[in-house]
Amino acid sequence: MPDITLIVGLLAVVIALAILADRIAVPYPILLLVVGVTLGIAPGLPAIALRPDLVFLLFLPPLLYREALTTPWRDFHANQRSIFWLAVGLVIFTTCGIALVAHMAIADLTWPLAFVLGAIVSSTDAVAAASIFARLGIPIRVEVIVKGESLVNDASALVVYGTAVTAVVDGTFSLPWAAGQFVVVSLGGIAIGLAAGGLAMALRRRLRGIDPVIETAIAVLIPFAAYLPAQRVGVSGVLAVVAAGLYVGRLSPAVVPSTTRLQANAVWDLLTFLINGLVFILIGLQLHGILSRIASHPTGTLVLDAALISLAVILVRMLWVFPATALSHFRQRGQTNDPALPWRQVTVVAWSGMRGVVALATALALPTRAGGAPFPQRDLLIFLTFGVILVTLLLQGLTLPRLIESLGVGEDDMQLREERLARTAAAQAALDRLDRITDPDRWDPRLVAGLRASYARRIQHLDAHVRGDLEEGHPQPGYELRRELLDLERRTLIALRDRNTINDTVLQRIQRELDLEEVRIDAAMEE
Repeated sequence: MPDITLIVGLLAVVIALAILADRIAVPYPILLLVVGVTLGIAPGLPAIALRPDLVFLLFLPPLLYREALTTPWRDFHANQRSIFWLAVGLVIFTTCGIALVAHMAIADLTWPLAFVLGAIVSSTDAVAAASIFARLGIPIRVEVIVKGESLVNDASALVVYGTAVTAVVDGTFSLPWAAGQFVVVSLGGIAIGLAAGGLAMALRRRLRGIDPVIETAIAVLIPFAAYLPAQRVGVSGVLAVVAAGLYVGRLSPAVVPSTTRLQANAVWDLLTFLINGLVFILIGLQLHGILSRIASHPTGTLVLDAALISLAVILVRMLWVFPATALSHFRQRGQTNDPALPWRQVTVVAWSGMRGVVALATALALPTRAGGAPFPQRDLLIFLTFGVILVTLLLQGLTLPRLIESLGVGEDDMQLREERLARTAAAQAALDRLDRITDPDRWDPRLVAGLRASYARRIQHLDAHVRGDLEEGHPQPGYELRRELLDLERRTLIALRDRNTINDTVLQRIQRELDLEEVRIDAAMEE
């Protein structure tokens, strides 16, 4: 295990590179990977071994949970057919396709070893997809399909991987057993995830109103509460985490108090950023150790083999995605609830097959022994997996924004229309409640009149957007003035604190109220 100084140093590098990536408009995982590779081959730096158990136990659950938590269930459910064919069908197709290419092109890889390699690189990476999509304006359906695929396909890939490794170690293979194992592992993982999510939400209902810090701590433990029991009983911990995240994400808006929600979102944003950063820089740092273990192999041959397998991974995905979409369209003619994707969006899905930490951790988790002898070609399999990760992240990750721009696949207006509908409905409900207030002894008529005027202006503003009478992006009159006044209030508070008229606690309490008001104003200006 690296010492704490090294970890702190890596975190500092992650933050600095994230700032640089934002300045040069490059997804920060890619920049972190490149720098990690550079640091990994630099002389004098201590070797850092990425432990598979650390990835699967500490890194993967919170990252997958956060992505599932923010994935809209309605869109996930509506696109479940597409997600299934990518998360299961494409995993099997990729495993077989890569096994064929690897066995034919690389003399040292027998059929069982070729299938092990195919299984390792068959799943896409949820972390990579989410990190790259975060700065791209793409249709929500494309984002949900790609993220949904990467959330679910780890389970199917790990089942195929386990079957292939068993074939190498024990020399046995049973297709019926593998199919049955997939069903048991998947359904068991989903059941445990739903149970963990249900227990967590029941606990949070009972503890509603407790200190937000304590409730946020409970929220952070949910992915581990789903993952660990699933792994202990031998079912999919990945699907358990995903199921828990989707379930909690669906129910939490009606259960979690607003203060806790604001705090928890901030904690999750920080946690996922730091883990993401460490994951991608640690991937790059593995290159030195991998190269040292395969020093006996010709460098040129290794590079060509890695390039060939990487190209095959990309082409196999395209060979599956386009025909599968065409067949889906043929079956769905006349249906409007799940129409086929336009070809431009299909192209984006086909090009979004980045591999990441799960593939590398799976390769590193290969057993060292097989039948009393060293596991054959273990280091070569790890190197080829690293090559696939490097090529897909750099090639596809860097070119994906340009591809989306050239295809004209911009963000659709569905979410914007739904957001305005929701804002209008919420404001109208509040206005209707104000109209029913008739007791002047309980509520000051001037307060009611002011609130009524405020909600009426908000509805009028939203209606103007819908009719097209208001220029897009034009702020509602008064917003800029209110932000200016908020800044003035902050400066006044700071001046009072500097004169020791008030203490820092009072400043922070009032400043938080002003910050929340500014967030609300910023959101309203985006309507």
